[in-house]
Amino acid sequence: MSNAGSASGAHGDGEVEPLRYGSDLATDVIRRLGVRYMTINPGASFRGLHDSIVNFRAGDSAEGDPELIECVHEEIAVAAAHGYAKASGKIMAVGIHNVVGLQHASMAIFNAWTDRVPMLMIGGGGPMDAELRRPTDWTHTALVQGNLVRDFVKWDDQPSSPIGMVESIVRGYHLSASKPQGPVYVCLDSGLQERELPESVARQTFDLAGGAPATAPAPDRVALAMVADLIRGAEFPVLMMGSGGDEPEAFRALHELANRWAIAVVDVGNRLNIATSDPMNLSGETKQALRRADVIVAVDVRDIVGSVSENDRTNRTTVSFLSRDARVLSIGLSDFVARGFSTDYQGLYPCEMTIAGDPSTALIALDELLGTAPDRLTGRRAEIASWHERLRLSTREIVEAEWTQTPIAWSALIEALRIVLADENFMIANGDGNRSWIRRILDLKEPRQSIGGSSGGGLGYGIGATIGACLAHRGTDKIVVDVQSDGDFMMASGALWTFARYRLPALILMVNNASFYNSEDHAVQLAKARNRDEKRAGIGTQITDPDIDFAQMAESMGVTGIGPVSTSSELVEALQRALAIVKGGRPVLVDARTQAR
Repeated sequence: MSNAGSASGAHGDGEVEPLRYGSDLATDVIRRLGVRYMTINPGASFRGLHDSIVNFRAGDSAEGDPELIECVHEEIAVAAAHGYAKASGKIMAVGIHNVVGLQHASMAIFNAWTDRVPMLMIGGGGPMDAELRRPTDWTHTALVQGNLVRDFVKWDDQPSSPIGMVESIVRGYHLSASKPQGPVYVCLDSGLQERELPESVARQTFDLAGGAPATAPAPDRVALAMVADLIRGAEFPVLMMGSGGDEPEAFRALHELANRWAIAVVDVGNRLNIATSDPMNLSGETKQALRRADVIVAVDVRDIVGSVSENDRTNRTTVSFLSRDARVLSIGLSDFVARGFSTDYQGLYPCEMTIAGDPSTALIALDELLGTAPDRLTGRRAEIASWHERLRLSTREIVEAEWTQTPIAWSALIEALRIVLADENFMIANGDGNRSWIRRILDLKEPRQSIGGSSGGGLGYGIGATIGACLAHRGTDKIVVDVQSDGDFMMASGALWTFARYRLPALILMVNNASFYNSEDHAVQLAKARNRDEKRAGIGTQITDPDIDFAQMAESMGVTGIGPVSTSSELVEALQRALAIVKGGRPVLVDARTQAR
């Protein structure tokens, strides 16, 4: 990093202020990296950074400064950065208060790690110089603080000098952005933040262009040519997508590749890789499509074993349902982020070939390598398109059959959303999964129109991630929708305050089944297997007696609350009211009483 002139901060009135403190320098670096937002739960261990962000460049009034987004819990702050990264493809910063805040944040950090999303986490800590510590600082100082999360971040550091701080922040940002992506953590002790800068440092301008994020690692072209040859000769090839198709160019390439070469596509991951209306999309019958396949190309699918197997949750057995002769190949970067702490790398599948490389780059390259398709594929293309259409018709039949049920069926819940959002520019910020009703019913046709769930399974993700999605689409006409389960919401309900405080116009649809249903379902299945009373499965899993008034809870924090509603027709009316409120620039929560599953 080179020195080139004098660094300074410009106030809103045009006054120029020179760098003075370590936190001024850190703020200047974060700003020049292009970070637009920094979520925080307030903490004294980063009071220097806090002061510099709001005062050194006059806060929000200075164009380009990171805007502080206050959250009432660190898990919410990290989840917001998680959702922002998936919705925008950009990096948000998160301020985390020393040891205690980092412990609060750790579950959300794990979610971000397993979902392979980038974020720049800036931790505060007590002064490493013991002479500067107040009594509380001793409790809130760790050596090294990053040890708490090192097993599930891409990189961490704790610099000890102003120059080292600049390098650490820039390196962290670039490592986070480079594929395979992941969260990084940089701890700035409060002594470093609050120390006056030496004159020689204060007058430097650091060239941040010298360490740009690495270009995406391209897959081996010869190996991809072999994959292309296998697809050419296959009777029924399938592209099994985990991620990679969510980037705009790859989304287009996958559509053209699949339709030109009559390749069935099944979405099994935590991203939207292909339009739900694409005639080659057979995600609604993933198992049946994979059973037919003689060549399967898994693109960034971490859990190939789980995706191609019958899984008995009660007896914990996993048996492959693939044809004995099926050839399975894998493309992705998972091998570069395997750690010993968590087995989130999933089971080892004996792929015929594993190609290391960026999945988005691979899709674009495969599209080019395969080129023009022969006429003989017309029949297979028509067969897959007909299969896709039957799936859509089958879904409509289920919706019609369940529309009048009370409480509201899942199919009817999403159908009500479809009716209200039919002519709107919308995106789903939470609640979507690879086999969900959302993808079966809604017309999702753009990359990042649905950004999936937490990946790590840690509760409290959804409402925070929706904050991030709203920030990603701030100032646009995009309707941000959170299909929010009640149990997940209760882990981070304080996020509602942030929506109201920053006028983030989200439509929050509360899926109120009054249960931590995943656990209740496990309890039912195990009771059946043990020949015990399954009716007692609700003990310790249901959220009843008292029931929660989610609309009243929303109102208490400045968010309009509607409901509860218990019928599909009532839900349509409630969502229409909610949509008008969102278009007026305000958040709203609609409480829908739903069936257990």
